[in-house]
Amino acid sequence: MAAAVRLARAGVRVTVLEAADEIGGGARSGEAILPGLLHDHCSAVHLITVGSAFLRGLGLHRYGLRWCLPKIDCVHPLDDGTAGVLHRSVDETAAGLGADGARWRRLFAAPAAAYDELAEDIMRPLLRLPRHPLRLARFGAPALLPATVLARAFTGDQARALFGGVAAHAYQPLERPLSSGVGLGILAAGHRYGWAVAAGGSRSISRALAALLTDLGGTIETGRRIRSAAELPPADITMFDLAPSAVAGILGDRLPPRVARAYRRFRHGPGAFKVDFAVAGGVPWTAEPARRAGIVHLGGTFEEVAATEREITAGRMPQRPFVLVGQQYLADPQRSVGDVHPVWSYAHVPHGYTGDATEAVTAQIERFAPGFRERVIGRSVRTTSDFAADNPNFVGGDIMTGAKDIPQVLFGPRITLHPYDTGVPGHYLCSAATPPGPGVHGMCGANAAETALHRLRRAGGHR
Repeated sequence: MAAAVRLARAGVRVTVLEAADEIGGGARSGEAILPGLLHDHCSAVHLITVGSAFLRGLGLHRYGLRWCLPKIDCVHPLDDGTAGVLHRSVDETAAGLGADGARWRRLFAAPAAAYDELAEDIMRPLLRLPRHPLRLARFGAPALLPATVLARAFTGDQARALFGGVAAHAYQPLERPLSSGVGLGILAAGHRYGWAVAAGGSRSISRALAALLTDLGGTIETGRRIRSAAELPPADITMFDLAPSAVAGILGDRLPPRVARAYRRFRHGPGAFKVDFAVAGGVPWTAEPARRAGIVHLGGTFEEVAATEREITAGRMPQRPFVLVGQQYLADPQRSVGDVHPVWSYAHVPHGYTGDATEAVTAQIERFAPGFRERVIGRSVRTTSDFAADNPNFVGGDIMTGAKDIPQVLFGPRITLHPYDTGVPGHYLCSAATPPGPGVHGMCGANAAETALHRLRRAGGHR
């Protein structure tokens, strides 16, 4: 949708072909359990969305998009009843971390304050001449470290766990180089903009983009799955918001052999196993700050989180997986029905995991919120297979659209300075498999569209 809007704003006639019956992909919402009880399908918290320079410049508030903030952004509870507590304010967060507060402030105050400038570089392909080289270098030095190394900057379990839970969003072992980067980027963006949710669910973002595209003269056709190049309509520009393997399947031998090999060998990461709950009275967290938090990370100590991420990457299901719990209704009460609240959660599981992780997810919540089970009046489960069936980009339940190891973070699906090019003239890849990677920020599409527009203008085409 971001690519479509960027092209339409440049005067290109745009048609979006959506395979599903509803637009939005991972940015959708629905009533999964009870009428009126609203759950996000996948993406739920949008700190990077709010901070996206591209999306901020679209005026989506004119189409009903409104951001809501919880009182506390994120909490990582521990078994002793304490917790690492993340506020939008760096100083407020640091004040709650005791002896680690000064270290937290040194690590995050500067990148949070300069996040908008920093994002101009980190939200583009990294192998480009940076616009702010000194800021990028200061950010990049710790970002290159394994999270296990950077975590040694903190002495207390609360700060270590808080950092580790955010770093685990990268879906990779925390011992790997660059595994600190995702955590640092998310935390810097969150300290700048807060862990916001979209009023009315994540679908509000997709609907606002669709309304803008329509106003710009674009059209959207749902239920239009493309399986071969013969089904593609004639166009000067064709954008693929697909996993690389799907592009290889569609374009076939039209792809240069080296590109086809890279797309077919593209590596996917671990999967997600999602459980939505309808909970009477909310979750009875032992750690009181968690009762006011938009997101709660469940994984115990930093060492336990690191161990579970190592296990799932190796293809083994841990007894106590890392679980993310979303309480979006705290910021956006319209999602609840009376005293029954939608609780969104998912566990990190091995790629293509075929087991049932419902009990493991429930047990992790019960571990930090005794009595939770008694409050659950309904649930809805989405397995790795369900994710892949609902959105083919999520191969094996990989909601990141690809393993975020060093080569794929730096280059995307193949080693090149032009990650959006497919090698077929006029055909471009704009999915989360390309830099800067997953998230409802629109930058993969916007960056790919800029490349396409440059080539189109040079060629003199405009269709």
